[in-house]
Amino acid sequence: MWKIGQRGVPYFQRLIAAPFTTLRSLPTSLVETGQNRVIDASLTLIRERAKLKGELVRLIGGAKATTALLGVPLGHNSSFLEGPALAPPHVREAIWCGSTNSTTEEGKELKDPRVLSDVGDIPVQEIREMGVDDDRLMKVVSESVKLVMEEEPLRPLVIGGDHSISYPVVRAVSEKLGGPVDILHLDAHPDIYDRFEGNYYSHASSFARIMEGGYARRLLQVGIRSINKEGREQGKRFGVEQYEMRTFSKDRQMLENLVCINF
Repeated sequence: MWKIGQRGVPYFQRLIAAPFTTLRSLPTSLVETGQNRVIDASLTLIRERAKLKGELVRLIGGAKATTALLGVPLGHNSSFLEGPALAPPHVREAIWCGSTNSTTEEGKELKDPRVLSDVGDIPVQEIREMGVDDDRLMKVVSESVKLVMEEEPLRPLVIGGDHSISYPVVRAVSEKLGGPVDILHLDAHPDIYDRFEGNYYSHASSFARIMEGGYARRLLQVGIRSINKEGREQGKRFGVEQYEMRTFSKDRQMLENLVCINF
């Protein structure tokens, strides 16, 4: 991954694209078999890692909920650069940097596996190299999130990846909990285009997919500063509560009474 980072995103794009040329020359049945095997192996990888971490936390005892990092190195649904695919290892590097204070304000140690655990990354690149389309890839992301949730007391904290992963993550949580969830979305953009640049799974369309699927009972979008006519129309269509930065001073008191955020 370090070498890819040094050579830049264009190299990363060529690296991913190369296997597709080879796949086109193979029999369809052989490709489908390979795809199924890679997907099964990927889910097994996350399942076993989650079991290992969950068992460790349960053995130590005393944890009601443990944050479990799950990386989704996916960047091809970005409409500009694909750098988000390289983010998970850099986020981990920042967390465990020697200059970082690993003690929280409440006195909890991040080095304690009962506080913060890590189940690794979904092997997105390997899955895509087998020609797996986004419909199936998004299902892999959803199933991976569910696998982590099944291991008490783990609670997945997903590291992207471009914003297209919001859809499969929210879908997984909603399905696992048995109903739609309430979402507080802090962003400069609403990410609610129907199909940005024709891409159904665009990073700018994730909340359209979430609302269409009925996975959110209530969606509050706060901090919006870049929204066009379609964004507002889509917000009205889905009953989204959108709070723009231009009116934030007026809305602030109401929002503070509505939600409480603890960092």
